[in-house]
Amino acid sequence: MAAGAAAALAFLSQESRARAGGIGGLRVPTPVTMDSFFFGCELSGHTRSFTFKVEEEDDAEHVLALTMLCLTEGAKDECNVVEVVARNHDHQEIAVPVANLKLSCQPMLSLDDFQLQPPVTFRLKSGSGPVRITGRHQIVTISNDVSEEESEEEGSEEEEAELCPILPAKKQGGRF
Repeated sequence: MAAGAAAALAFLSQESRARAGGIGGLRVPTPVTMDSFFFGCELSGHTRSFTFKVEEEDDAEHVLALTMLCLTEGAKDECNVVEVVARNHDHQEIAVPVANLKLSCQPMLSLDDFQLQPPVTFRLKSGSGPVRITGRHQIVTISNDVSEEESEEEGSEEEEAELCPILPAKKQGGRF
């Protein structure tokens, strides 16, 4: 199972890089790389909160896309309220409950790639869990460094385009 998960993550990473690099041979003005990594944490009576942070010196764009919250083995039939603490558009810290899980009626909740900007703190506000939170950590890096090879390739493509003008179609008479 671990080997299959690793292969799936490698595929996701290669697929996301291919999409970020362009479609059908079209070039993106600046080189963009996109990496996607699996994310998971567990909240319980022993670990009531978890904070997801990234390095501040990093120039990349980080997004945490949550996919699912679910009760795991050992959960009691009680309300487990999970709260997310993040920043709003004014950069003020806000706390919002995102799930109320109960073993007998709603043991899991799909969040469909609910995207958050780090730092993000998850808190088990009530209940004893354990609650598993899963998702993807996406990193988008835009590089302003253009290699000399790419510059030369673009220049030669422009020259070829100038040398081969589009000519009008020849009319052939007598056919209707």
